[in-house]
Amino acid sequence: MLRSFALAAVVALAPMQCQGSDDPSLQRSESPGEALYDLAQEFRAKGQQDAYKETLRFIIERYPSSRRAVTARSELDALK
Repeated sequence: MLRSFALAAVVALAPMQCQGSDDPSLQRSESPGEALYDLAQEFRAKGQQDAYKETLRFIIERYPSSRRAVTARSELDALK
């Protein structure tokens, strides 16, 4: 009985986990899709079009649910 009470007390006092936010300004670190998109933009700025396109394709293929995958698709479509 004492163990059950102790366990209940520990659980009750444990910090609650809050749901994460999708707001980019509240994120503590960038996602792989974000980092790769930044890399793609660097390739584009340096005139390395093949590397730029390939990085965008990689984002779409590897991180399809990333918000940057949508942007990458749009940018690739605009190049056609």
